[in-house]
Amino acid sequence: MPANIITTDDLRQFKIELLDELKQLFGHRAETNTREYLKSSEVSKLLDISLSKLQHMRIRKVLPYTRIGSTIYYKREDIQTLLEANRKQAKVKSLSLFQK
Repeated sequence: MPANIITTDDLRQFKIELLDELKQLFGHRAETNTREYLKSSEVSKLLDISLSKLQHMRIRKVLPYTRIGSTIYYKREDIQTLLEANRKQAKVKSLSLFQK
């Protein structure tokens, strides 16, 4: 069986190809994180709430949704609006509490 000799140029080329593939892979993942619509499981993880709590929010009409078949989708913008609407301002009288 003949031996294959790998040169430093071969390794360098392999490294370049591997890095290109990783960039494409991670670039694709970044694009999926900016989708306009999210599924229930994604929203549940994003808000750190249970699926039943999310269902309760749907029933109470706290969070708008779209149902296609048995899959429920939420607009990312609606989630952001909900978070902003429930944002509480800090009531700090003096910043000296945070200074050493």
